[in-house]
Amino acid sequence: AVEIEPIFDKEAFMRQGATFHRMVHQFLIGLPAEKLLHPNAGDDLRLWWQNFLAFGLKDLPDTHYPEILLSYRVAGQPLVARYDLIAIEPGKRAVIVDWKTSRKHPSRARLLNRLQTRVYRYMLVQAGARLNGGQLLRPEQIEMRYWFAGDPQQPEIFPYDAKQFREDENFLIQLIAGLKAQTEKGSFPLTSDERRCRFCSYRSLCGRGEQAGNVEDSEFFLLDDPGMAFEDSPITDLEF
Repeated sequence: AVEIEPIFDKEAFMRQGATFHRMVHQFLIGLPAEKLLHPNAGDDLRLWWQNFLAFGLKDLPDTHYPEILLSYRVAGQPLVARYDLIAIEPGKRAVIVDWKTSRKHPSRARLLNRLQTRVYRYMLVQAGARLNGGQLLRPEQIEMRYWFAGDPQQPEIFPYDAKQFREDENFLIQLIAGLKAQTEKGSFPLTSDERRCRFCSYRSLCGRGEQAGNVEDSEFFLLDDPGMAFEDSPITDLEF
């Protein structure tokens, strides 16, 4: 089923988001900025790119690891996180940056409670030693930064500490245990929040309606950055 309406607007928006992520990656691996923006780029992409060049790398450590994977086993299960950028000042601090081309700026509370925020910071503690001269990073040395291409001077920054690290570890262990238990039962309960179903391509299987949600009304779509769809660049895979 169609996930969201109008479908052509969604596709165009996702393509621009994917292109932006690809341009940032190419810039960070050394391609000149003036060579990356296509003459026929849309207005949104041009604005995002100008904002990135002006503000995207502000106050970040100089050592950059763009489009990098870290993996670690939690409760016996492999967990993988793909980062837009990890910027490190070895032995001192590490900043996780996630580029967002969302139409709206989500609340801090919603971003803080995202699985992405919890997993990315936790994983960098557990699997980031190879980026830090072989030394494990302490939670207090890590922060996560959501940078919004359309709102470049208002990033959302989330520091980390040992208490949050322990809470995230316990949360992930319980989440994995719950998934295992449901798998053994052979079925998963349907979400009680049927708003989500309007933006799910499998809703017809569950009898949750035929009509797609509208892009302007979708907090779920706006939080899931279309740049995640970009898969055609090389990725460094670090296993711990």
